[in-house]
Amino acid sequence: MLSTDRADDHDGTRRPGRPRRRPAWAGRNFTLLTTAAVVANLGSAGSLIAAAFAVLGTGGSATDVGLVATARTVPLVVFLLIGGAVADRLPRHRVMVAANALNCVSQGVFALLVLTGEARLWQMAVLAALGGTGQAFFAPASEGMVLSSVSGEHSGRAFAFFRMSMNGANIGGAALGGALVAAVGPGWVLAVDAVAFAVAGALRAFLDVGHIPGRAAGPGLLRDLRDGWREVVSRPWLWAVIGQFAVVNAVVVAAEAVYGPMVAEEHLGGPRPWGLALAAFGAGTVGGALLMMRVKPRRILLTGILCVFPLALPSAALAVPVPVPVLLVVMFGTGIALEVFGVLWMVALHQEIPEEKFSRVSSYDWFGSLAITPLATALAGPVQDLIGRTAALWGCSALIALLTAAALCVRDVRRLTRRPGGEPARQGAPAQDPAPGPPLPPATGTAASADAEGSVGRTG
Repeated sequence: MLSTDRADDHDGTRRPGRPRRRPAWAGRNFTLLTTAAVVANLGSAGSLIAAAFAVLGTGGSATDVGLVATARTVPLVVFLLIGGAVADRLPRHRVMVAANALNCVSQGVFALLVLTGEARLWQMAVLAALGGTGQAFFAPASEGMVLSSVSGEHSGRAFAFFRMSMNGANIGGAALGGALVAAVGPGWVLAVDAVAFAVAGALRAFLDVGHIPGRAAGPGLLRDLRDGWREVVSRPWLWAVIGQFAVVNAVVVAAEAVYGPMVAEEHLGGPRPWGLALAAFGAGTVGGALLMMRVKPRRILLTGILCVFPLALPSAALAVPVPVPVLLVVMFGTGIALEVFGVLWMVALHQEIPEEKFSRVSSYDWFGSLAITPLATALAGPVQDLIGRTAALWGCSALIALLTAAALCVRDVRRLTRRPGGEPARQGAPAQDPAPGPPLPPATGTAASADAEGSVGRTG
């Protein structure tokens, strides 16, 4: 039976005249964004597997697979900051739809080349680069749109549901994609991904941006980038966490992408246990999102950063190495902890960043999270040769723990408090800290307000 409450508008506020079919925090825009993200991620998670097997199917080597993956990552990093500035100048949903269209075309051409047996390595690298370029413009616009689609005290629950949907789609998409690659070949999986981008883009075209104030044309992209940079550096809690995760992400990816499979092959019984460990981590992220739909910590970043310490455990477990059942428990718990951080990070950004600067700040967050990851994965092998794999893994754990402890030394990280009502900041509104003691200092950047999502889990 339908609720007797009124229907929700684009941002979750009530609109008179219709019974409400969704929870109070799930407005029309939020529902469209979540549905589109699930569709796109179901296709993308499988396409990552399909792309690797497409390269191998043409006679390519492991180096060639890495080359295609790098071809996607480099333009993603290069264009991220520009993408954030563009998304704060133009209607974000149009940027998202245009990026989806580019990804749809590039994946469609990729699929056609593979299905016809005409794919060449350079072609696959170029198409992967186009996909990374589309993601560079899509990601900041998407995060800005998600943050602006939620209002009120239920923002944490909404962000937890969004991230849970994303993580579930990634897990299901990877499992389904792997099965389909084995059953029908990588070309058809890439074609399915192209269709998924088309469907997601069509859904995003229906987003309502009437509640977002119009943006006057600024003096230029470079000025917008400088404004975004000032927004970041004027907030110690923001640049501290971005700096922390620049290294944490790189270390985690290097350990899981390079050292994890090698430890699994030599000590744990091969790829199957490692696949189970990664699945346990994914299940943990879903569990963490479910937890965050029920709890609302008052100290947003203090709680979130404390939950980063467990990210040091998988590297330590691989360094020992622990038995497979223990590794599964470690990975599951790490997934929960990371998701708690991810949700609270979104809550902090939603509360503290002015809406008109969401995407620019998000682009700096993304850039910090990705910039040195390719370098870390490239150096993982030489570091192992120099000091040994066990020492390298313990080093990964130590770096994560030390950087997390350093982030906790930043006063604003410890004191940032959930604002009653959970409404986002507006330009000119200082951050609030109702805790005892002196208040947080106001920002000194272009907007005297306080500032956005980030780190390991990303929208797609």
